[in-house]
Amino acid sequence: MTGDTMREIAIIGDRFMLPEVFREKIEAATDAPLHIRTMQQAWPDEPMEHGYAAPGMEGLKEYFGRPEEVLAFIGDAEILVTQLAPLSASMMERLPRLKLVAVSRGGPVNVDMAAARRYGITVVNTPGRNAAAVAEFTIGAILAETRLIRLGHEELRRGTWRGDLYRADRTGRELSEMTVGVIGYGNIGTKVVRLLRAFGARILVNDPYVQLSPEDRDAGVTLTSLDEVLSESDIVTMHPRVTGETRGMIDAAALAKMKPGTIFVNTARGPLVDYDALYDALASGHLGGAMLETFAVEPVPSDWPLLRLPNVTLTPHIAGASVRTVTFAAEQAAEEVRLYLAGKGPKNPC
Repeated sequence: MTGDTMREIAIIGDRFMLPEVFREKIEAATDAPLHIRTMQQAWPDEPMEHGYAAPGMEGLKEYFGRPEEVLAFIGDAEILVTQLAPLSASMMERLPRLKLVAVSRGGPVNVDMAAARRYGITVVNTPGRNAAAVAEFTIGAILAETRLIRLGHEELRRGTWRGDLYRADRTGRELSEMTVGVIGYGNIGTKVVRLLRAFGARILVNDPYVQLSPEDRDAGVTLTSLDEVLSESDIVTMHPRVTGETRGMIDAAALAKMKPGTIFVNTARGPLVDYDALYDALASGHLGGAMLETFAVEPVPSDWPLLRLPNVTLTPHIAGASVRTVTFAAEQAAEEVRLYLAGKGPKNPC
């Protein structure tokens, strides 16, 4: 292609990753002649689909959009920029001009990566796009439990003034006198540790595949075993990816190793946790409380037992949702488009 050839870009956004933001960032990143078309999907007002549940979509974990509609929209585009639109093997077979797919997520779970390699389609992602948002949310989740914010709020809404929560035997604790165990030291875990340091907490980290940053090490953060994190921490917060090694890692045995009264926080992924075992640990009083932001099945069933426990705070998988996440992910995707149009290699190939 010559430098004056109009390049076709299809943008499939949604009500979080707005297509107009993608377009704005791409147009600002390059002066190449572009023909850009946009589509907005209904997520998150409507739930995602799962590849295992739909014939022909087995290579995808989760996605949003009807394949035929997505195919028709992409058409002869050379570049697709999206957050959730599906790309299965059978779809790629019908998109011979597609060469680059920029997925504005930490992982391309809506793309059949094995098929992309077969068809010579480069797939890039936006790692760390919501790391700051999730880290901030995690600190808020911890404080909601340790300082009795959730409990005080619920009681007051019921018309009960809990002045007794000021009693020394019932009130909350400051992070400066607590040990916080951080499992997973990636983009999010490192930011959680950095924020926790400002509170003066003792911080234990478990991640067998990393080393601590010099700043964290100099600040007294300790990299240690999973057993020590579980047994020594007053708060355990989850930040690993879901892999064969980490799936179900917080099971009955792991929960039994935690100290009585431990607070458990999961703003990572639901499959990391055995929720039946977690229910038992909370209902028995072994754990002091939990803050759960992600679940193995989403949306959670209305009759899910954890919804009825008094010592649990739950939110509908919103930790990564912030305005800055939108603009930052769009900027990363736009940079990948710029590099591709300039004939350069990707920054974050999948």
